[in-house]
Amino acid sequence: MASAKTNFAELFTEAELAEMAGEVDPEPRDVAATEKELSVNLFYAHAPTHRYIFAPDGTLWPGASVNPVVRVCDSAGKRLRAADWLDRNRPVQQMTWAPGQPELIADRLVVDGGWIPHAGMACFNLYKPPRQIPGDPDQAEQWLGHICRVYPGDADHIIRWLAHRVQRPEEKINHALVLGGAQGIGKDTILEPVKAAVGPWNFSEINPAHLLGQFNRFARSVVLRISEARDLGDIDRFKFYDHLKTYTAAPPDVLSCNEKFLPAFPVFNLCGVVITTNYKAGGIYLPADDRRHYVAWSNLTRADFPGDYWEKLYGWYRAGGIGHVSAFLKTADISSFDPKAPPPQTEAFWQIVDSSKTPEDSELADAIEKLGNPDALTLSRLSAHIPGDLALWLGDRRNARLIPHRMEEVGYEPVRNPYATKDGRWMVDGRKQTVYARKLLCDRDRITAARGLGGGYQA
Repeated sequence: MASAKTNFAELFTEAELAEMAGEVDPEPRDVAATEKELSVNLFYAHAPTHRYIFAPDGTLWPGASVNPVVRVCDSAGKRLRAADWLDRNRPVQQMTWAPGQPELIADRLVVDGGWIPHAGMACFNLYKPPRQIPGDPDQAEQWLGHICRVYPGDADHIIRWLAHRVQRPEEKINHALVLGGAQGIGKDTILEPVKAAVGPWNFSEINPAHLLGQFNRFARSVVLRISEARDLGDIDRFKFYDHLKTYTAAPPDVLSCNEKFLPAFPVFNLCGVVITTNYKAGGIYLPADDRRHYVAWSNLTRADFPGDYWEKLYGWYRAGGIGHVSAFLKTADISSFDPKAPPPQTEAFWQIVDSSKTPEDSELADAIEKLGNPDALTLSRLSAHIPGDLALWLGDRRNARLIPHRMEEVGYEPVRNPYATKDGRWMVDGRKQTVYARKLLCDRDRITAARGLGGGYQA
């Protein structure tokens, strides 16, 4: 395939190159491509950028790259500029990523809430379905045996979660799968056939730093695997958890996909998140009221596997096992799997929750109980009922970003003053302060409770 840097004078005669600058005939025709040319049917004109989508891989080409390698002629055989022909005959007004939809989605556009009808408009779908891999679902026992060996109590949920990703990529699962345990027990090995089953181009692998970064091409993934790093620090662990909410559950139904060198475009929030981790403590942060993570944990170690275990398993993969697993995942019964229901809270889930707690949590909870568990409070009023060390901790500016998370752990979160548009704080006890209200209250009751502290609506 020629690129923009190709010496096109070697591909075409001077007359042909001159013809490429001519006017577009209103009734052009496609001429069969030679071995040096590409069919015009492989391209769409992307109106917002005035570039051209190469349909096989979804990349955008400038017109200077399209014109020399795509031959379009009018009815008299005169060569036309391919870019101009595409602008008139194959335009799209939008790109998206939407499993379950055709490549060209006619008469609809995507907005923040989803599809809207719009006659005459078209949207190019970047989603590419997986290749068909031959296999027998009844011969997937070796993979199933590996899952049952590593996660005996969680295998059923894991298998149905993965089968859902293969069978219904157009449907969102509202919880992430957390696969935990020591290194070398085959967590990644479980996912290897899944990658082939959903299509390697629909399977993304990132680390937490990528999730917190500027670009999020991974938003268009059927399966998004996050290799969890240890010792993120409290701030980053909280930030990671908060940021991950967007991808683990819907709403939002539509995300903004920001890729390098491309303007942001809308994609559907359909990725299924898998987090792999080696640590219960010092790893991911999970609050007690979390409903977005199913945690499976293995107590096995590398030493629990025979020396030839991995050679045999991967040899089976190469000999057709991946196809067998793919066939199994396509046909597995998932009728009892509810992708929208909160997942069961396993023992490993509670162990991670408990490992996320700090001494400050219990001291704050005790102090709030002494206040009578009010509907709203301020840190200044709370300080009168807490030990000196904790009062110093609350007053330390270095902990300012941690305190909201610690308050959230004990059931309180900041309530914003609707009239203080700049900082959201309330006038209480003669000065502006952050007011924390009970999480279980509705928004209206939280604001009422904050007003009850004596501050009213003063900005």
